[in-house]
Amino acid sequence: MHVLIAEDDRVTGEILARTLQRWNYSTTLVADGAQAWDRLRVATDPTLAILDWMMPGMDGPDVCRRVRRDLPLANMYLLLVTARESRGDVVAGLDAGADDYIIKPFDPEELRARVAVGTRVLGLQQKLAERVEELQTALSNVKQLRGLLPICSYCKRIRGDDQYWQQVEGYVAEHSDAQFSHGICPPCYEKISVELDDLSRLKPRS
Repeated sequence: MHVLIAEDDRVTGEILARTLQRWNYSTTLVADGAQAWDRLRVATDPTLAILDWMMPGMDGPDVCRRVRRDLPLANMYLLLVTARESRGDVVAGLDAGADDYIIKPFDPEELRARVAVGTRVLGLQQKLAERVEELQTALSNVKQLRGLLPICSYCKRIRGDDQYWQQVEGYVAEHSDAQFSHGICPPCYEKISVELDDLSRLKPRS
């Protein structure tokens, strides 16, 4: 999992990066919100971003708002880091589009747990996206029968688009992914058995 860190304080940023690297995360460290946005808007893989609230130019909440507005389908988990801890600040951060919030100075174990939650969420979203893509591909390959089928009431043949009459199984196989395995039902078996018995009785003996 890749983690983008946006922190204008170089020391704090390095501490975050080295801490995450010890937990086997790859990291990219940028110094402000504008650089963070430049990275996020071109990201193609699931990304977890740790954003400092107070940064020059574009702050953390601004980055969150931009991501949610311009990248609504992006698989990103946004974690705000700040010294602000009032209820109003927490609400403001979440309203801006952040997924989680951690207070400075952060406890390493709390950070580890919150990052792990983000990783799980991103993993689940990725699996869901892959499943949706598989279903869309499957649906695009499905042939469906629709509309009125002109069928002969006597021989049960169906008239196709070319105006030729054909057996039901041929028409269905051509217009869907169904395959047929031929057999004989009990009523037909009894009927054919009677007919065969009648023929055998009528057959002249040599």
